[in-house]
Amino acid sequence: MTVNTWSVPETELLQEIERRLDDGGDTDVLATIVRVEGNAYRRPGAKSLLGTDGSGVGSITPGCLEDEIRAASDSVRESGRPELVTYDLMEDESDGWGLGVGCNGIIDVLLEPLSVTYRPVVDAVTGGHSIAVCTVLDSDTAHTLSPGDRAYYHPEEDRLSTPADEPTSAWPADLLAAPAGEFAARENASALEIEHDGTTLSVFVDGLAPPAELVVFGTGHDVAPVTEFGAKTGFRVTVVGFRGAVDLEDRFPDADRTVTTSPGRLGDDVDLGPGTYAVVMTHNFLDDRLAVDALLDAGVPYIGLMGPHDRFERMLEAFDADGRSVDRDALEAVYTPVGLDLGDGSPYGIAHSIVAELLAVANGRQPRHLRERGDHIHERVDHDPIG
Repeated sequence: MTVNTWSVPETELLQEIERRLDDGGDTDVLATIVRVEGNAYRRPGAKSLLGTDGSGVGSITPGCLEDEIRAASDSVRESGRPELVTYDLMEDESDGWGLGVGCNGIIDVLLEPLSVTYRPVVDAVTGGHSIAVCTVLDSDTAHTLSPGDRAYYHPEEDRLSTPADEPTSAWPADLLAAPAGEFAARENASALEIEHDGTTLSVFVDGLAPPAELVVFGTGHDVAPVTEFGAKTGFRVTVVGFRGAVDLEDRFPDADRTVTTSPGRLGDDVDLGPGTYAVVMTHNFLDDRLAVDALLDAGVPYIGLMGPHDRFERMLEAFDADGRSVDRDALEAVYTPVGLDLGDGSPYGIAHSIVAELLAVANGRQPRHLRERGDHIHERVDHDPIG
């Protein structure tokens, strides 16, 4: 596995899964973290796709378990059946996984042959819909569901479905709906213990959603690092230019989409709304002002505006002079000067501070040193047994 394939965001991993499903290959193994006790590099829901040639796409560890997971995937590939593998990374004096690794955690990894049962997941996310993937990890022998069986919860329709539209009667749909809907909305994942028909089911519920939209306004070279970092952290990036002299696709290869338009046509050419994050960096006062005006109207939750704060004050004065009434509560979405105070004035340092602030807002976090957090880095989803 190369650095480029190890560090891909989930959007690229899903694209690769779709490509391999389209190719009809049935020799890939999907590895997913389903439980974490203590600390680990990734949280439940993290995935990696493992090929027969030893290649991989996506990461579930920083590399310390690659050989072990690859060997386990060979066993799954041979048997054609899913396996739940536990890796104890606790520090201790004994022989075993913990020796020298130091993650201080225990992780359970589900290894399963990649099959058409993952097609509805890819179709939902690429189609712009959230979905919760429900996979049986363990069940009482009396239950009709077996490890590896899968169902999908569609929150927009409040509906449970199964591969090939098989009957859903064996699934506790009424018990799964609430947590599955919550996980899909928040992109969380956790293993749940469900009491159903006198038996116990262990079900891994993995919430997935389409990537958040990041729209960057500007055509200067300083837009490229912001676009690159935004794409690498999982945003679907659109670059918008107001002048036609620049080949946007050539200058910003990391963008998913480029648009050349005029400020007056923004609403027609670019989808803006509560699910969109924006960075405005045209370095043209009038263009910036018109873009911010459109973004405020659209209710965008994050508007990062390049430039000093007094420049924004002049922008507000211009709004007043034009008779444009701005809701003061709406101004809470404007971050200017854009970015966190990281002390680096290089182009990549600036881009880093912008995207770091953007991630904090998108994830509802207050930026601070992790050593001050005092608890787990990743959000934990703990559920009591259901049923």
